[in-house]
Amino acid sequence: MLDDSSAAASPSPWPAAYPEGYAVVDVETTGLARDDRIVSAAVYQLDARGRVEDRWYTLVNPERDPGPVWIHGLTSEVLEGAPLFGEIAGEFAKRLDGRVLVAHNAAFDWAMIAREYARARADVPVRQRLCTIALSKELRLPLPNHKLESLAAHYGVVQQRAHHALDDARVLAEAFRPSLHRAAREGLRLPLLACQPLTEWSDGPSPARSASVGYSGGIGHQRSYRPATWRASRKRPACPYPNPGRYKPGEQLIQGMRVAFSGDTSIDRELLEDRATDAGLHVATSVSRLTSLLVTNDPDSPTSKTVKARSYSTPVIDEAAFVQLLSHVTPA
Repeated sequence: MLDDSSAAASPSPWPAAYPEGYAVVDVETTGLARDDRIVSAAVYQLDARGRVEDRWYTLVNPERDPGPVWIHGLTSEVLEGAPLFGEIAGEFAKRLDGRVLVAHNAAFDWAMIAREYARARADVPVRQRLCTIALSKELRLPLPNHKLESLAAHYGVVQQRAHHALDDARVLAEAFRPSLHRAAREGLRLPLLACQPLTEWSDGPSPARSASVGYSGGIGHQRSYRPATWRASRKRPACPYPNPGRYKPGEQLIQGMRVAFSGDTSIDRELLEDRATDAGLHVATSVSRLTSLLVTNDPDSPTSKTVKARSYSTPVIDEAAFVQLLSHVTPA
């Protein structure tokens, strides 16, 4: 485990623009879709220089099948007596209040947390997030990939229980601290993004799915469950910018690029497409030779879009990388 000796190597004074505290978060879930639920959550509270102040962990009854038990290890029997999210929402909020949410692929953790608070009709008191994948890229760390285990290995942090929320949060907290100090030494502007809470949540089932999708029974004190929806599909306005061509890996997106999405996304698909449209990108419903980029969290899946992307040599990136690129889209 890394100690706090890295603080001595940091410049004085500490960058004034840096946050005053962080909440390093990890959540385990029933899946990746927008109607999936949190089954466990952990928070490590850090001070301004990344020193641990407190830690917290809880199981959460997802009110449905727990999903990939072979990953997170939490069965229906284990979760039966766990509190509902609404019952731990207040304590969770206390751990986040006034801090920057830090997570590995923060877009996913934030989306899951925001949806749970929307279901509970409660406010989540966090306004900014920091993705350690984005920070690693800004620091140009020589990592073979952007998995948490690779970041941990780079800093000599030992994982004890991968995909256990508390241990993943510990590992990330220990790896984040030296990254934070290196960023401070280099005078790096932290890649902070705004956390926009969901305000259009509905408990009602989607009309297109209500006849075929539902869940009841299983985990204790459970209520009937149906997937939630945010808003009806709608026709998007035409992109006002010409297509500048293919996205070039390592460079920025350019307004007018045609972006297609395939598979589940941690951020609600319509919200993600809205952000792309607002940034000046053309959201395409299919992949063609004109497609600039395909965004998917499962590039090896044999969907029609991924197959076409491979045949056209269309660049493919994951959701986390795309979200980071959205913050720096080059004007047409």
